Amino acid sequence: MEELLLRKYGGAVIQFPNDPQIEYLVGQSQIDTRPMVPFNDLVCEFLNEFASRIRKNSDAAQFTDILTFAFWCRKSSIQMLKSEFHENKKRVGRGFTFHITPSNVPINFAFSLVFGMLSGNANVVRVPSKEYPQTNIICSVLNSLFSEKKYLKIREMNAIVRYKKNDDITGRFSKYCNARIVWGGDNTIFSIKKIFIPARCVEIAFSDRYSFCILNPREIIQLNENSLNQLAIKFYNDTYLMDQNACSSPRLVIWLGEEADKGKEIFWQAVRQVIEKKYHIEYIQSVDKYTQLCRSAIDIETSISFKTDGIRLYRINLETLPENKEQLTGKFGLFYEFSTNNLDSIVHLVDTSFQTLTYFGVEKLDILDFVIKNRLSGIDRIVPVGKALDMGIIWDGYDIVKSLSRIIDIT
Repeated sequence: MEELLLRKYGGAVIQFPNDPQIEYLVGQSQIDTRPMVPFNDLVCEFLNEFASRIRKNSDAAQFTDILTFAFWCRKSSIQMLKSEFHENKKRVGRGFTFHITPSNVPINFAFSLVFGMLSGNANVVRVPSKEYPQTNIICSVLNSLFSEKKYLKIREMNAIVRYKKNDDITGRFSKYCNARIVWGGDNTIFSIKKIFIPARCVEIAFSDRYSFCILNPREIIQLNENSLNQLAIKFYNDTYLMDQNACSSPRLVIWLGEEADKGKEIFWQAVRQVIEKKYHIEYIQSVDKYTQLCRSAIDIETSISFKTDGIRLYRINLETLPENKEQLTGKFGLFYEFSTNNLDSIVHLVDTSFQTLTYFGVEKLDILDFVIKNRLSGIDRIVPVGKALDMGIIWDGYDIVKSLSRIIDIT
């Protein structure tokens, strides 16, 4: 059965078939695709109420990623994004945006939905077929808000769906979209790109990315106990909260400057104290981690040494950096380390897949100068340690709200 494109109230409403393979977690099969202006007042009010209800939800309190999302959606945060977005040109959303979200970051779908809403678009968001409690909690709060009359207009524009991998169903949603956002590994991106979208459809792909961290050992040595603990907690949040699965989580630590050995011992001791209190690793994860350690010992061509502080923290020290970063893909608390006095020694490793660089004890403008001077094709974000997972409307080098909206040129 073909989808019906209805003309209603002067705009387009898409009626998708009620396919039993598609589970509508939020919303329904009829989507009003008439666009709004970015940062529409009703949408901003809705998101603030959304954030408030999440914070009051007892189930949400168990998940740091949900609370972080709620904090990001609060009124003051959205207003700051709105003020940064301000420009003289008039914009409206592109219409209907179809989102395909990744299976390894449970809360990603919620951020993607909000990006679409802030851009002024109608949205269908496909969540992974794998079930996460975070998905159920977010959808429950959304459904409670959508039951209120004042948010009827927003409810009619948005849906969250779940279905098993099916190119025919993905093709149905893609058929009429004005924008498509795909989050996932390179193979997923390549597969989705083969599915038809209209000629004027804008497509944004967030594919496999690699992130790393730069630490100044001398600055770490000088920290007092409280400051050192805070740094360790921030590093933990960047890495262990997502088991290093997030594209912005560091896997490689660059020690820049003198006294690296002393700085390492002080830093990792502080990290170890944090993870012993906070981090639980499953048996299968510890096996995968140990397997990766063994694989690194075999595959990495340069000389390495390693330290294992229990099953929660593995460190692999590299005498030189390999040409292929694919060999440096730790998870569940496996980190690669390299010490240098000159950032130029890592230039050969940085390609277009490098996304986030976190730093401590290093001047951010010096890092920016390093990127520009060496004409690097990668590194889209430079943020302090502790900010790796902070989502923003600028992501992977895209201004998402501007990409998902269009300019009405008036002369």
